[in-house]
Amino acid sequence: MTRAALVVGVGARRDVQAEEVLGLIRRTLREAGLAAGDVVELATLDTRADDPGIAGAAERLGVPVRSYTAGALAEVSVPNPSEAPRRAVATGSVAEAAALADAGELLVPKRKSASATCAVARRRPSADTSASTNGSEPFTIAAMLPPTEHIESAGPDLRHHGDAEVRGLDLTDLAVNVRTHTPPDWLRQRIAASLVSLAAYPDGRPARAAVAGRHGLPEERVLLTAGAAEAFVLIARALPARRPVVVHPQFTEPEAALRAAGHEVGRVLLRPEDGFRLDPAAVPEDADLVVVGNPTNPTSVLHPAGVLERLARPGRTLVVDEAFMDAVPGEREALCGRTDVPGLVVLRSLTKTWGLAGLRIGYVLAEPATIALLQEAQPLWPVSSPALAAAEACMEPRALVEAADAADRIAVDRAHLLAGLAEFSEVRVVEPATGPFVLLRLERAGEVRELLRSRGFAARRGDTFPGLGGEYLRLAVRDRVTTNRFLQALDLALQGLPRRAVG
Repeated sequence: MTRAALVVGVGARRDVQAEEVLGLIRRTLREAGLAAGDVVELATLDTRADDPGIAGAAERLGVPVRSYTAGALAEVSVPNPSEAPRRAVATGSVAEAAALADAGELLVPKRKSASATCAVARRRPSADTSASTNGSEPFTIAAMLPPTEHIESAGPDLRHHGDAEVRGLDLTDLAVNVRTHTPPDWLRQRIAASLVSLAAYPDGRPARAAVAGRHGLPEERVLLTAGAAEAFVLIARALPARRPVVVHPQFTEPEAALRAAGHEVGRVLLRPEDGFRLDPAAVPEDADLVVVGNPTNPTSVLHPAGVLERLARPGRTLVVDEAFMDAVPGEREALCGRTDVPGLVVLRSLTKTWGLAGLRIGYVLAEPATIALLQEAQPLWPVSSPALAAAEACMEPRALVEAADAADRIAVDRAHLLAGLAEFSEVRVVEPATGPFVLLRLERAGEVRELLRSRGFAARRGDTFPGLGGEYLRLAVRDRVTTNRFLQALDLALQGLPRRAVG
């Protein structure tokens, strides 16, 4: 399917933040039923092209910035002119003029936020994208990627993650599922001690042996990776798959990696009326690579191991993302130590429980032939010495005891959060929740989320997960004090919703 080529024109104040520009663009596209993956460039005034707000938004979208002089924009007729930009730069709308300057049809007229405007146009098929109007279009990695016209648009923004909700902002973070007050001091010390060896190339053998020992597996069934995200990329690039299928709603990076590797990706959408529980019969028989999370992000559903086993069969790779399994007391339903399930690939992450998202460390457990294929696709020395030191330390008995204690505390804190949410008639929670986060559904969730932000809390939006809509929010489980503060803010946010007109 040929993808639409969308140009987003942007006008903004010089001090605007990238988050505001990006949020405006994504909201505008979503409301118009357009996909962020179809945007091929941002367009703006040449004196604004290097501003951090616009350049940062373009970088996050993976597209270049095309710039135009004020004189060039003044020659473009715009449908919704305003006097202020006309006085400043001779055009009635920077956003609409920039969008239309090299495009044939305005799809979305000017939309506004506090400090930015944007408009969306469809590019003419004959448009020359090799250079900007002033000949200074910046180089981007996106320009080096192979064409993907044969790949159907992914719909929701698969590259949106919880960190985007809080980056650079002073908010209490309920959007990211990393455990608070981590890493602990003893782990920081182990990581710091590894810095004296930075002149040497990393040696992953001790950490690999430690991971194997922790799970009772031979070392040839273990591959260390730069976080679970690298593992998804390796799987997409190295493992054969004619019909990969991803079970949604779940973490979107597996599908994003598969699409980036050129795969046509099928989706199995679990239903809210079924509690987002998996029926193995819903997965197509001819799917030869299946990806599922357990417990699943963002639903917090823990699928029984026996249900997942029914997905396995010769000739199929079954990828189970257990990034949050160590937050489940007793790690019940885990498959990480199993060697009797054909085609099983289990991913684990150390970034959530131990607060190592910035260090990037995870691992893959699979049969030796699969590990060998993945390892061949890795660059040399893919995991740094500090990350290897952390992996080794987190496999030690005292670390496992600490992780188990943390899982028990999370269960208690989650019960407190669920009890508080139950007091709101407007809120419906997906239960039973088993992860360090909960998924809730409420009308006008987007407005509630913005009101929560104004009261100092960041919640993860749900509409970027396939199978969920704008009425969902995900909340990380925090301590009782933080939860009580949040529940008060939620109460005020719900009371502060503006009344909607009737009729």
